Amino acid sequence: MAGSPTARRRRLSIELKKLRENNSLTCAQVGAALDWSGSKVNRMETGSGRVQPSDVDALCRFYATTDELREFLKSLARQAKTRGWWQVHGSGVPEWFSIYIGLEQDASTLRQYQCEVLPGLVQAEAYVRELHASGSYMSPEDIDRAVRVRLERQTMLSGPEAPDSWFIVNEGAVRRIVGDRELMRTQLEHVLEVVEQPNVTLQVLPFDAGTCPTTGSFTMLGFPDPEDPDIVYRDGITDAMYLEGEPHVRQYTRAFDELRAAALSPRRTVQLIRNVVKEYAQ
Repeated sequence: MAGSPTARRRRLSIELKKLRENNSLTCAQVGAALDWSGSKVNRMETGSGRVQPSDVDALCRFYATTDELREFLKSLARQAKTRGWWQVHGSGVPEWFSIYIGLEQDASTLRQYQCEVLPGLVQAEAYVRELHASGSYMSPEDIDRAVRVRLERQTMLSGPEAPDSWFIVNEGAVRRIVGDRELMRTQLEHVLEVVEQPNVTLQVLPFDAGTCPTTGSFTMLGFPDPEDPDIVYRDGITDAMYLEGEPHVRQYTRAFDELRAAALSPRRTVQLIRNVVKEYAQ
């Protein structure tokens, strides 16, 4: 079972919705039977609010589940209330991004395309700080918190349960100077170190790759438990979009595969980055 509070909350929502649908009931019908509103049932199934173990108990008894399943779901509800390590940093982590971090912590596969900047999980500290500080509305204290969170997230790539991670990066993100040439040289040297890990693959999509099957960056997360479906994540300046369901995942998987086919091979990618490092060193 997934371990972060976010993943537990998501798993609980999935299981509660499955129970209702298996009983061929609507949210309104379940709510009426339990003297709740239908919207409360819907919130519990979408993970948009805290779910109390007592409410889970009432639902399971109404659905006539086994005692084992009831206790399992109640334990999910209790564990979903705990705070993730990243949440102690407060305003350094927006709520919409906090959800993503919780899911990322439990992913077994990670597929990401970045068209503007290098992937967050391979960014060096100076690069991270420059991105947050440049034109940022964040206070210096919040920038410090955001930097610490990103660096802590990166440890997942080398942990005992590190996800199989595949990054595709537009060549513009490699050549665009963030900070100055020295900062970029150090950043790209850091990238070369990260991609030496066996679970990390990086490809650069070159300028001459032609038409691409996407108009923006995205991430696909896969999970070890088949009961936890894959999810597609896209973010902006002030919010994020989470796409679930087989049609969405299928389309983004196809787009990622096409990007992967158009990009340089991992070996040629490393050579390109080494060449750019030499350019920045001159």
